[in-house]
Amino acid sequence: MLDCYAGHTDRVFALAWSPSGRLVASGGRDGTVQIWNPQTGQCLRTFQGEHRYLLSLAWSPDARYIASGCTAGIVHVWEVSTGCILTTYRGHKRFVRSIAWTSGGRYIASGGDYGDSTVHVWEALSGQHLYTYQEQYRIFAVAWSPDNTSIASADFNGTVQLWNAFSGNTFLVYREHSGPVYAAVWSPDGKAIVSGGQDGTGHIWSPDSGKTLQTYRNHSRPIKALAWSPDSASIASGGDDSTVQIWSALTGKQTGCYTGHRAWVRALAWSPVSNSIASAADQEVHLWQP
Repeated sequence: MLDCYAGHTDRVFALAWSPSGRLVASGGRDGTVQIWNPQTGQCLRTFQGEHRYLLSLAWSPDARYIASGCTAGIVHVWEVSTGCILTTYRGHKRFVRSIAWTSGGRYIASGGDYGDSTVHVWEALSGQHLYTYQEQYRIFAVAWSPDNTSIASADFNGTVQLWNAFSGNTFLVYREHSGPVYAAVWSPDGKAIVSGGQDGTGHIWSPDSGKTLQTYRNHSRPIKALAWSPDSASIASGGDDSTVQIWSALTGKQTGCYTGHRAWVRALAWSPVSNSIASAADQEVHLWQP
């Protein structure tokens, strides 16, 4: 382990690296978003708005803003340099479990879990609502396609659905998981999606055909978090067995395993510019390299 960040007073549920890889944002049950230096472990800024338990966060592609969502259904868009709230989005009823920006930074997709079950597409800086997708029950993850036209959304009923972000037209439903799907992430090169959930398996599959390319079965309990390496060659998966496992996207074979956590892994993020990984369990965030 390279470092351990222990700035939160309760469980950490969300992690994101800045686009440059120089900073990490973390958020969780204490209702705060904390921005910190992964080299020194120093907390540089703490944001606390109307959030109750914070469940999700995402850094904008230009690194100027962070979006965060909570159990009360509120999404804040923060200006990183000042800590000011630029936009507050109130379209969800409860539990904003997931947030994703388009690569250009204009739009945000946010997914609602228990008591909401919708995905909303909206303008990040104005908060203007564009579309609501209501075809699934309890949304655990949302991810934009690299070309910013489509969204993958994962749900309690074991599906990942691919749909047009602005018309809502569903063009593919992936059904190979046997239980709730807690994480789904598009590969950086756009050629594949990895998903994982209650059944403890990680599936790599084609967003064009829906065909499963690899299935990873080394976790003994549910998978709760997934991340791709910047080169789309490897995947990190973490979950209820307290491990973060590294495996090859090409072969589905394990290439590493981190066992430094003592509790369930609820969030992880791979640096966009290096081989460093941040993973969270309980109040701690660990920084390490596979």
